Amino acid sequence: MVKRLLLFAIIISFFTACKKEQALLIKPMNFSEKVLTGCDTGCPEITVNYVSIEDHSERSEKINAKINEFIIDALYLGEEATTSSAKNIEEAAEGFVSMYRTHSAEFPDMQLEYFAEISVSETYHSEELLSLEMRHYLFTGGAHGYGATFFANFDAQTGEELEFEDLFTDMDQITKIVEKAFRIEHEIPENESINYTGFWFENDQFYLPETIGFEGKHLVMIYNQYDIASYAAGPIELQLPISEIKNYLAITLP
Repeated sequence: MVKRLLLFAIIISFFTACKKEQALLIKPMNFSEKVLTGCDTGCPEITVNYVSIEDHSERSEKINAKINEFIIDALYLGEEATTSSAKNIEEAAEGFVSMYRTHSAEFPDMQLEYFAEISVSETYHSEELLSLEMRHYLFTGGAHGYGATFFANFDAQTGEELEFEDLFTDMDQITKIVEKAFRIEHEIPENESINYTGFWFENDQFYLPETIGFEGKHLVMIYNQYDIASYAAGPIELQLPISEIKNYLAITLP
């Protein structure tokens, strides 16, 4: 009887371990305006390079839904208070082309040169964590286009998106470590305001960016244009070795 129970426990442990260690199957994908009907000529250029999780599981559905949501939202040119009704990337691209044609008809004397460049790439993948970098850059006329970079972090086993509180055990301590590194990077004296060199932090208080992810052996943080500085300053990126904040991680990274 004891031998049977022991054998059963070993079998259960084996299948549990296999399930936990099942790796995500990440496949590169791409999309362009050329696949749309009527876009042989006369359509704005749309370039989308992204990844798709191909293991046909509930976790893949969750991650792929987030990826598709980002791409669809990036292509939407409607009012900020509304959201796109597109159900997939192709419908979103058709909406982008339709808006371009509408604007071209309204302003026939102007040469409008719309284009969209969107990418979603894997930057970190371990047993517990998948980190995706999401970028978009759109030009819809005017002096310049606008782009931004975001990260989405997922539980690699469940596909659930992780918030900052899921990644770190002590946000106050993480903020202090990052602020110290930020001041060193931008030569801001410790006893001076964080805006000493011209940044735009509200109320002269340092805060973490909305864009935080993992890449290689580093924690990556990006302030997009207009977050804490002018458009001309460009995105402001800061990297910290994971080893420096490992004691405050809520997840285990190799």
